[in-house]
Amino acid sequence: MNRRRVGLFFLLVVPALLAAGTVCAQPVLPQIQIGVAAADDPQEVAVSLQILALLTILALAPSIIIMTTAFVRIVVVLSFTRSALALQQTPPNQVIIGLALFLTFFIMAPTWKEVNEQALQPYLAGEIGHEEAFSAAAEPVKRFMYRQTRPRDLRLFMQLGEEPRPEELSDIPLHILVPAFVISELKTAFQMGFMLYIPFLVIDMIVASTLMAMGMLMLPPVMISLPFKVMLFVLVDGWNLVVSSIISGFR
Repeated sequence: MNRRRVGLFFLLVVPALLAAGTVCAQPVLPQIQIGVAAADDPQEVAVSLQILALLTILALAPSIIIMTTAFVRIVVVLSFTRSALALQQTPPNQVIIGLALFLTFFIMAPTWKEVNEQALQPYLAGEIGHEEAFSAAAEPVKRFMYRQTRPRDLRLFMQLGEEPRPEELSDIPLHILVPAFVISELKTAFQMGFMLYIPFLVIDMIVASTLMAMGMLMLPPVMISLPFKVMLFVLVDGWNLVVSSIISGFR
């Protein structure tokens, strides 16, 4: 009887001890809680609002980079180049966007260097506040956009926004300059795209006329003209010419 009790004790107690040891051996993970509570100091509310504003800016960072830099013109021109060659997915979209992004970094490097020296570093050193840092960072970006913006487009948004005639560049608000800059970039990109289409359009016309004269009406002209367009683009070093034209347009 005693043996049975001892065996039953081991069967019940030993597994419980092993399970407790396993639970204790597991690492303790920190618990993160997010909630809304009453603030004892108004400064805590200000810090929370600043963090919320920073997160909002980070969420909108891709749009800000696209709309205030050379990215719009570059990606549109590269897309026109691919379309003019009649290539469907070559180069793929990832390559087009990646090349446009790094060309944007190259073109915007002097502007961002000025932003870093005038705004970011003094702000990190505690020499200026966030409002002064934002104003100092906006000035180089405004100068870059203003050089590429057509007066007609800028005048359009100034009239639509009922803004007074600016005396200096600092008087032009960003909500006026940014859309004027974007439509100016789109117009320039479409002009460059039209010039890219002309030589390839000539090749298509020559091939179509030749096939028609030979009576080969059932053969698609694109199948014949595509190798010639690719060969012409390679012989004239087309990517070098396109990229150099894009970069020189911002100088």
